[in-house]
Amino acid sequence: MKQAAADVPLRQGPSLGSGRGTGWKRLRRDKWLYILLTPGLLYFIIFKYVPMWGILLAFKNYQPFIGFWGSEWVGFEHFRTLFQNPDFVMLLRNTLVLSLYNLIFFFPAPIILALLLNEIRRALFKRTIQTLIYVPHFISMVIVASLCYVFLTTEGGAVNNLLYAVTGQKIDFLASPEWFRPLIILQTIWKETGWGTIIFLAALAGVDMEQYEAAIVDGASRWRQLWHITLPSIRSTIVILLILRMGSILDNGFEQIYLMMNALNREVAEVFDTYVYTVGITQGAFSYSTAVGLFKALIGITLVLGSNWMAKKFGESGLY
Repeated sequence: MKQAAADVPLRQGPSLGSGRGTGWKRLRRDKWLYILLTPGLLYFIIFKYVPMWGILLAFKNYQPFIGFWGSEWVGFEHFRTLFQNPDFVMLLRNTLVLSLYNLIFFFPAPIILALLLNEIRRALFKRTIQTLIYVPHFISMVIVASLCYVFLTTEGGAVNNLLYAVTGQKIDFLASPEWFRPLIILQTIWKETGWGTIIFLAALAGVDMEQYEAAIVDGASRWRQLWHITLPSIRSTIVILLILRMGSILDNGFEQIYLMMNALNREVAEVFDTYVYTVGITQGAFSYSTAVGLFKALIGITLVLGSNWMAKKFGESGLY
């Protein structure tokens, strides 16, 4: 028995340097993949992580002539100024209302359009429609605002000329506060809905066709197939995009609102993005505008974490 036990070779454990050696072997084996990764990694380090030190401006009274390190440290003074500002409630209300409208009217639009495109069976017709609806995404927002002005102005605008011919009255769409938000939402839907279908069409392309064939055999209508097969198949994609959208709940887009805003509709048009430009750039309050931006970022990351937790609570995979 002792001789038999002696003949059995002992199983040697891993050496202390085996893990390191395996790591270097993998690095040498996949070196080209790491080389391809380098430009993207450098981009995020240089343009995303390095500039993050700039948030310290929110806690300083930054003076360009003194410099960053010589400027006085004021702590949370700029945040107190923001929250005590009489315009803070107006800014928060306008920002949240526009974001809520976007969630209600714009967010479902690419999903609905993608489902409609998915039902088209003629490939040539489907590609033609896709090309046409992608085009507005590449049009500058300056051009979009200019088109709105041309069509909606009371001085010879096509829409107002038609209204005057039918009703004998004109509507000042561009200066009326009650029309500002509908115009912003309609612009966003027209410009970005087609481009937003790309992700959902890609998700729809991965749906197993055998499920549709089995549903047809069982006598399911097209509506039943849509409700019980198509929508559940892209539900995870919808949830992930919704979580990401929650992170930009206080971002309404500076350019679009700035171009459509004027003195007559400012009470409903002024949002945090335009306020930061007005205060930070035109008035030189760099530290205060940084504090406003940091406030927006903290709200965004809180909403992302909260919505991701809610998604996992309801059985979805979430972002992580």
